[in-house]
Amino acid sequence: MKNDWIIDVLMDLKKFSARNKLNHLAEHLDDTILVATTELALPVETKRRLIGEYEQTGQYAGRAFTGDNA
Repeated sequence: MKNDWIIDVLMDLKKFSARNKLNHLAEHLDDTILVATTELALPVETKRRLIGEYEQTGQYAGRAFTGDNA
């Protein structure tokens, strides 16, 4: 997995949260780590079916909305 660095970042955030008594955040980060690990393990074809062919990143990102239309 070339993007597995994100798991390390999430783990660091979880440790920080636990040390600083941010218990709800630490619990949510547990869930986030599980979701990230699962998604990173999926084949690319499956990801495309789950999130659509055009992700909201890179050249396919839509315009940002601000003000009353946000």
